[in-house]
Amino acid sequence: MLKFDEETTKLLEIAYQGCDVTRRRREAFDALHLCEGDTVVDIGCGNGLLSEEIARAVGQTGHVTGVDPSADMRALAQARCSDYPSVQIREGLADALPLKDGQADKAVAVQVLEYLPDIPAAVREVHRVLRPGGRFVAVDTGCGTLDWFSENEARMQRFQAAWDHHYSEARVAARWSGLMRDAGFAAPEIRPFTFCDVTMRPDGIAFMLMHLMSRYAAENGHMPAEETKAWFDEQVALAREGRFFFSLTYYRMSAVRI
Repeated sequence: MLKFDEETTKLLEIAYQGCDVTRRRREAFDALHLCEGDTVVDIGCGNGLLSEEIARAVGQTGHVTGVDPSADMRALAQARCSDYPSVQIREGLADALPLKDGQADKAVAVQVLEYLPDIPAAVREVHRVLRPGGRFVAVDTGCGTLDWFSENEARMQRFQAAWDHHYSEARVAARWSGLMRDAGFAAPEIRPFTFCDVTMRPDGIAFMLMHLMSRYAAENGHMPAEETKAWFDEQVALAREGRFFFSLTYYRMSAVRI
């Protein structure tokens, strides 16, 4: 699993305000169908960008609880949402949310479920904190959809195999309908959306993943540091030569608590 230390947090702070991650966040925002006065829990709130956007939408009569296990991320979220009295940032885990039964109208988890060792437990916890009729929205990566060009195909395959170790569940979307049924949710919906780039941008998902994948593979002993650097440098060179290609699909999922 990725460790969100200070250096990683700074990298994510840049990328999360870029157009790619903003689009990913907007997918979740739109699916929540927010109303003024809603009480919303943002599970794995990270640096608080989505919590802040939700707070604006639900207004002064609404309430947002951002939950995250990372102290560095919570500090960023707290600072970002400091102008919104309706936002509370709390320490917690997806399967142990600091909310009462039936307290929330909506729950959202963006790139959270794929990292959990026990997704059914987290889904049951979301069911607990939602009122009947409450809405649950999640966005997760289609981990098997990554298509990334490299002239060294064997090294690219080793990179992807190394990256496969960082998540717990590669196919959250494929399991979504069953997870929802088993936990007491209805009307499951799944919508794919894809990022496909032939240029490299400093604020883009591809550039963010280049840093994260390189660090993860080297720091966890999956690949030598010199090999990860060679891959990173190759991608930069491909971009300069106009031969860069990156494609990755995410899934926006939703369901309603019975």
